[in-house]
Amino acid sequence: MNKKVESYDVVVIGGGAAALTAAIYCGRARLNTLVIEKSLVGGLATYTNEIENYPGFPEGTTGLGLMDNFHKQAKKFGVKFKLTDVKSVDLEGEIKKVETFRNIFEAKVVIVASGGKPRLTGAKNEELFLYDKGISFCATCDAASNTDKTVLVIGSGDAAIEEGMFLTKFAKKVIVSVMHDTGKMDCNEIAKNEALQNSKMDFKWNTVVDSFEGDERLTRVNLRNVKTNEIIPIDVDSCFLFIGYIPNTEIFKGILDMNKNGYMLTNEKMETNIEGVFAAGDVRDKFLKQVATAVGDGAIAGYAAEKYLAESETFHTQIMSKDLPGVVYIWNAVDEKCRELLPIIDNFEAKYKDKVKVTKVDIYKSTGLANRLGVTTFPALVATRDGKISKIIKEIDNEQDIEAAFI
Repeated sequence: MNKKVESYDVVVIGGGAAALTAAIYCGRARLNTLVIEKSLVGGLATYTNEIENYPGFPEGTTGLGLMDNFHKQAKKFGVKFKLTDVKSVDLEGEIKKVETFRNIFEAKVVIVASGGKPRLTGAKNEELFLYDKGISFCATCDAASNTDKTVLVIGSGDAAIEEGMFLTKFAKKVIVSVMHDTGKMDCNEIAKNEALQNSKMDFKWNTVVDSFEGDERLTRVNLRNVKTNEIIPIDVDSCFLFIGYIPNTEIFKGILDMNKNGYMLTNEKMETNIEGVFAAGDVRDKFLKQVATAVGDGAIAGYAAEKYLAESETFHTQIMSKDLPGVVYIWNAVDEKCRELLPIIDNFEAKYKDKVKVTKVDIYKSTGLANRLGVTTFPALVATRDGKISKIIKEIDNEQDIEAAFI
């Protein structure tokens, strides 16, 4: 099948908070931007009923409502959306390719914000009851259908306990399986204290899931005491898993650098090991995975993408132009010697204005252009002819040194 090819400035892979924020920044910069999300725009945040620590909402907000506003804001700036799954990527070279079932999307920049997926327990029969057969990962989605029923929550982190408390608004009983000793949880202290005081919540300490049981639908979860190996059968109507996430990075393995757990490695500018490819949000190796930190990542990635494209334009149309020989002065605005050489550069430019194209590159905020030219020490001069680098001079004292760069 011949696939349709579409071209963009930026393709964002993923549709969560980081992806949408990056898209907002790119769209506002008037970059032709596409967001590819395989299921639900807004990502995992849409499954969170209450978000109380996102700045600007003193009364809290819902994950679905917050992400809907992100989505609307991105569309306001002309960002396009495709609901499809990415099958493969080719990230080498200046034009990247992102392939789906029907299309090949070409872009100068790719931002990977593919987030993660819920971690499974690995217990017996788990695969038989996923999603609509009794095992759920979304209290917001399935709470109402469990009105006056008994549900089991696996996990003791913030998501598990906060979503468990939300479930008590509907279910008659919420049983929580915690692998730690009595009273010890992984969540914050406020959530822990509220949960322990909730009369509808019953905790099974030192337990993990041994097996899931039922016919066509889940009816029982067998817990195992990790200290005594005792099997504890729990009759349930539904089971909610909140035991963490696994990054969606499978298609990038062997292409982008990751840690041993599959999380992407970036610098503070969200740059990966491949030029023009950025990563943001929960897909990164980072200390805290929250909507607020995802937004920060996305903002940096979007801004960095814009700067990368601007530098690319300068590099190709000005620095590597073939119409005249070029001299590139690479300097740092906070360095005294660099500043002292500026009048000499200006005099040289005036003297040879019709013969040489002079470009000044200040690396104070970004070393992107210097990196493309292979320069790591400053000040430096780079001479170009016919769109190619002909000479690099690192010792500059006078105008004669500059003339030596292109003569």
